[in-house]
Amino acid sequence: MSNTPHFSATSLESNTQTALRFITCGSVDDGKSTLIGRLLVDTKAVLQDHLAGVQRSGETDLALLTDGLSAEREQGITIDVAYRYFNTEARKFIIGDAPGHEQYTRNMVTAASSADAAVVLVDAIKLDWANPDLQLLPQTRRHSLLVNLLRVPSVVFAINKLDAVADAAVAYKNIAGALEKFAKEAGITITAMVPISALKGWNVVDTENNGQGDWCGYTGPSLLSILETLPVTPAETDVAFSFPVQWVEKFHDSGVTTQGRRVFWGRVATGSIEPGQKIKVFPSGQTAVVSQVLSATRQPQNKAAGHSAGIVLDREVDVSRGDWLLASEGSPEGQRQLNTTVAWMDDEPLVAGRLYWALHGHRWVKVKVQRVVHRLDVNTLAEEEATELAPNAIGHVILALQEPLVTLPFAQSRILGALVLVDTATHKTSGAVLVN
Repeated sequence: MSNTPHFSATSLESNTQTALRFITCGSVDDGKSTLIGRLLVDTKAVLQDHLAGVQRSGETDLALLTDGLSAEREQGITIDVAYRYFNTEARKFIIGDAPGHEQYTRNMVTAASSADAAVVLVDAIKLDWANPDLQLLPQTRRHSLLVNLLRVPSVVFAINKLDAVADAAVAYKNIAGALEKFAKEAGITITAMVPISALKGWNVVDTENNGQGDWCGYTGPSLLSILETLPVTPAETDVAFSFPVQWVEKFHDSGVTTQGRRVFWGRVATGSIEPGQKIKVFPSGQTAVVSQVLSATRQPQNKAAGHSAGIVLDREVDVSRGDWLLASEGSPEGQRQLNTTVAWMDDEPLVAGRLYWALHGHRWVKVKVQRVVHRLDVNTLAEEEATELAPNAIGHVILALQEPLVTLPFAQSRILGALVLVDTATHKTSGAVLVN
């Protein structure tokens, strides 16, 4: 096993001008909040009065810099996702501190769905680190599987608390070997692997390690240096144009001629749009030609995936919030049955026959669970036959839709291939759905 990070050449050449959104995840008490606190303190992103407020018995409790809820402070755990911001000379960062408890997996999934990278922490002292055939914790495996399912582009494993083991080099080698074996079995591409001590700050922001030298035999960059080179999630410009309509505006005078036609506002999901393009409206099937594309300041400007836009058509057609504007050619057809992978987050199990609301873009449709095909065993990665999905389980589910939706496989489009299931009675988010 190599003691250097698993970098690809392309990752080092990526555009780092855009802020990197990353989450920290892993099992309970692996040091996620402490790591973020260390990043904030060592990059001087925390004011002195804030630091003074997290002193406990004369020591700085770094975890309290992110655990802001009173219940989190009382119990010493992270419950909800806490977002923090900091920057270095190289780039800006947005961090999501995801909970490690299994019962809060839904919060972790929410944070991962929009992340460019995931730092999965592994607590060395919880593992049989001296054993080359050691077993990883179930929640470490679950979170790794989830970030892979959610197509988080970069996955970094940070092996933490190596300052607290008798032989850090042996522990790092054996844990890294277990992670590589698991990743290979699960089809997870490891972007980098790095030994750290979040508490002491070793190998987090710099590699000096308080005079420890080549700590653990590791000679690669620090965790922060790795994060500074990671790419942001690329916009889906290679997929045909799609645009979920969020707001329909009756246009008023703003210096732009629209012949009094309505403006359809939203964010371009895939592809790009410019005047003269022929589009079709889903689900009505009506067609039109794009007359103008407006920026947020109502100035004519072509737009690509990931950018907000206002679209004016050459004629009046029936378009409402929740409809989609699609490229007239090359767009997927509407589907009324979906073969999906579901990360179940409700307290009640997912069973066949249940009805839910599904949210796709800004469109709501009723969905019936037709069949639970199997569930994934996060320990063995085996697909087991199942008739239901328990809370926090992951499985293969067939959904029947009351009305069609325009989808693509999640492997092809992170936007068109994702839905959210909502309980019709409680209105709680019940599941994250990925189209297969």
